[in-house]
Amino acid sequence: MSQNQDTTNRVVIETTDADGTRALGERLAALLRAGDLVMLSGGLGAGKTTLAQGVGAAMDVRGRVSSPTFIIARVHPALGDGPDLIHVDAYRLNTLEEIDALDLDSSLDESVTLVEWGDDKVEGLSQDRLEIDVTRPHGGLVDDGGTAEPGVTDLDGVDDGRRTVTVTALGPRWAEIDLSVLDS
Repeated sequence: MSQNQDTTNRVVIETTDADGTRALGERLAALLRAGDLVMLSGGLGAGKTTLAQGVGAAMDVRGRVSSPTFIIARVHPALGDGPDLIHVDAYRLNTLEEIDALDLDSSLDESVTLVEWGDDKVEGLSQDRLEIDVTRPHGGLVDDGGTAEPGVTDLDGVDDGRRTVTVTALGPRWAEIDLSVLDS
């Protein structure tokens, strides 16, 4: 893994596989506390839920952290003394009324709220938030040495597990937090 940090509170981290992305989520969880809002963005299959799984594992919450696409929001109660994890998938939500109907602001203070696909939808919940963008390379990544048949695409090398994760911290809560601890 490598990271770059500039004058804004931002860090860019490279992971090499799903386990590395989950491990990053575990390190991220160590920085989180009740009241935190985390927004995850990235394309389909980028690794947002994989990162969320690491957060959930480190927070020691009940239930399997999986994509809440059809449920929209899932509460994972803490098994210990920590806060609950509220995992939201805003992909299917199109209006502010639909976001308001989830009533996320009523539980924000006592939980960690992690929202996938929350860009331009949940920023109003808190000026203090982490915006995390997960990206992956696209296209055939593995050089087969020219052994593939002409006209045949080998999907085995399309996704080699590498991810680029950009964490941007916004608001006074995060002003003095050293995000470089996420790169280990």
